[in-house]
Parts: sequence; structure tokens; C-alpha cells
Amino acid sequence: MLHDATPSLQNKTVDRYNQEKLYIQLTRIFLEEISTGKWGLDEKIPSEDELCKKYHVSKITVRQAINNLSSDGYLMKIQGKGTFVTSVMPVVGLAMKTRFTEEMFGKEVRVTKELLFKGTIDPPAEVKAYLKTDDLIYQFLCRRMVNSNPAYLDESYVPYHMLPGIEDIDIINASLYAILQEKAIVKIFKMIQTVEILNVDESSAKYLDIQPDVPALAVHRLLLSSDSTPVGYTRFIGRSDRYKFQTEFERIR
Repeated sequence: MLHDATPSLQNKTVDRYNQEKLYIQLTRIFLEEISTGKWGLDEKIPSEDELCKKYHVSKITVRQAINNLSSDGYLMKIQGKGTFVTSVMPVVGLAMKTRFTEEMFGKEVRVTKELLFKGTIDPPAEVKAYLKTDDLIYQFLCRRMVNSNPAYLDESYVPYHMLPGIEDIDIINASLYAILQEKAIVKIFKMIQTVEILNVDESSAKYLDIQPDVPALAVHRLLLSSDSTPVGYTRFIGRSDRYKFQTEFERIR
């Protein structure tokens, strides 16, 4: 039996004549299901197929809505089991923003970004340990220049299946975080960051125009989905004489 597509108080549905995107409308409907208790805490929500039939939308639309609420901490996907309600309260906390821009170096400098390499690689053991996958690993290797002088390297690693069309990604004009949030098969839910001092290896030293084994600042970031699946891993290695690390925290909601 088909559901009536006409909106009602008992069964809200999407409005195709509304300029608002369908997945945004669906996100709001799902959130109401959670907030009213129709989808209870720790309960499994209907399957994607069931939701598609109920709201007469595509799987992509349902998936986008679920990903939105997973990113906000309301839902969690568990591989092989389904999607469950993990919170019925609004997300309150801190959003972290990191700037690698002219603001860090002063207004009189010119900061540019160069792509040194992109493609599938056999990554170091450390990267494999972070990403926990046997899939192909795709690397973006970029360098930031300050007034035409090397400042830091930006190494990004993504499981090949995680980002459809990865070969065509414009990594120069957008951050990896923004690209993954928009195009990855799952959204980033949290990030684990580690900062350390390490001795630069020969390959990195060449790109930074310094001697091998010179101490440098390294920032590691592991990007995870709501079910702790690794979405990507990045590492910044910076010259201590030209690079500083600034993080800004902002209260959200």
C-alpha cells in the first residue's frame, strides 16, 4: 500500500514544490521523529529502503539526511546492523577551526599552495595503521610557500573508495576536510589530532629546503565517521623558522 504523499500532521513528508532541497526537508522530518520519541534512544531506525518508500525519495536523499544527523551526533551507523539513535538532545560543544592563511604570517606576505604529487601509493606503515584498510590509498602531497619560500608540507591520505571521483578533486582551492564533508561516502564526525616534534626525513627535507634530521613541527589528524571508520588522515610538517600552528575554538549551537 502506497503512502499518501499529501502532507499531514500524522505523516509529514517532503514538499517537492518547496525550493528547499529534499534532503534538508528530510533531515528536519527525521529530527522530529527523534525529538518526539517516535525514534527512541538506542533504537534502530527504519532501513533506507523503508524510508525511500515512505517519503517517495531516492536513496541518495535518505542517505544525505541520515549523514547530516550522524554528523550532529543524533544517529550512528553500525556496519551490518543498521542505523541507531544515539542522542535525543541538541549537540552542544566546541567547533575547532584551524587557519593556515595569511593571518598567521602577517598581511605583508604572500602565501601560495603547490601540488607536488597526487595518486595511489603504497603508504608507510604508520598511514596504514591510521586508516585501517586494505583498500588502495590515495595521496595528495602539497606544499605551502610564504613569499616563495617553503613553509610546510601538507600530506593527505584517503582510502580510494571513500571519495568518488578522487582523481578529479581540486585540492589546491579547497581543504580536504571540506571536500570529504561534501563528497565522501560518509561524513566526518570527529577528528583526533596529535602534535609532535620529529626529525625530518630526506624526502620532506628536500621539499622544505632544509637538511635531513632537522627538528620540525608535525601535526597529525585522523578524520573519523560516526562509527569510527577512518575517512582520511593528514599530516602537516612545518619549518620551525617559518611556520606556526594556530587553532581557534568556537562554541556551537
